Amino acid sequence: MSLDELHIIGFNLGAHVAGFAGKKVNGQPVVKYYLYTKRNPKRGQQFSASTTNIKSTNFNVNNPTRFVIHGWNQRYTDRVIVDICKAWLSRGDHNVIIVDWAHARTINYRKATRAVPKVGKAVASLINFLKVELKMSLEQVHIIGFSLGAHVAGFAGKNNDDKVQVIMGLDPALPFFSWDTPSERLCQNDAFYVESIHTSGGKLSFLKPIGDAAFYPNGGKKQPNCDFDLTGSCSHSRAAKYYAEAVEDGAFPAMKCDDYESAVNNDCGAAYGDISMGADDNDKKAEGQFYVPIV
Repeated sequence: MSLDELHIIGFNLGAHVAGFAGKKVNGQPVVKYYLYTKRNPKRGQQFSASTTNIKSTNFNVNNPTRFVIHGWNQRYTDRVIVDICKAWLSRGDHNVIIVDWAHARTINYRKATRAVPKVGKAVASLINFLKVELKMSLEQVHIIGFSLGAHVAGFAGKNNDDKVQVIMGLDPALPFFSWDTPSERLCQNDAFYVESIHTSGGKLSFLKPIGDAAFYPNGGKKQPNCDFDLTGSCSHSRAAKYYAEAVEDGAFPAMKCDDYESAVNNDCGAAYGDISMGADDNDKKAEGQFYVPIV
């Protein structure tokens, strides 16, 4: 079973995915971008770093922009990615750009991890283009990455001329990444604010905190109703599901902990603070590790 295998059929948003796993153009991994807005919530418009192309889309530089990046063995039409897109569009006018990186669909996970820095750099190039050519404000940019896509988001942040406001790491992938080498994974310095949500920690993803604030639903290792989750994929995918719910409903209050071990062991007391997992204003106040009860 693959790292991000979800056993669900992704919604078809209407845009055709071209290319195949591992295909390259001029030695670079194929990276495609699909734009969704309130005007086209179900049919993505293919997007590129071209003024002519942008003018033919519904991109509005005055609206907040969200980049959403899938993980290994996924496509941009997978359910968890679509749900994040829908959640942000439910909040009002946003540019939601889903990053579809073909190299993620190679069956060789190690090969996919080697493509992560180049894919992140490609995303950074698009962001820098939008900033320079359209005067897009990086204060309104969030990059959301699931699993292996969390590290792509990190490299997008590392390669920007200026920092974006927020990077959300949804259960950042662990295999072939090391806590001791933050330059080779998502880390705290990749944006003004980096938040991580840990749902299969120690198995498929990091258990140690990544970023300014780390949230541990149900202790961060295993999620409710994932009893026969031998590979961890059920718990792994919950990070994206919880995040979409948080964006749409704001339904995950958290408890501040002394350290991540306390969060893992649910030893943080019983009092909720003013921080909620995935909240849009966390970049103004969230710091440290948090336990999130899941019922």
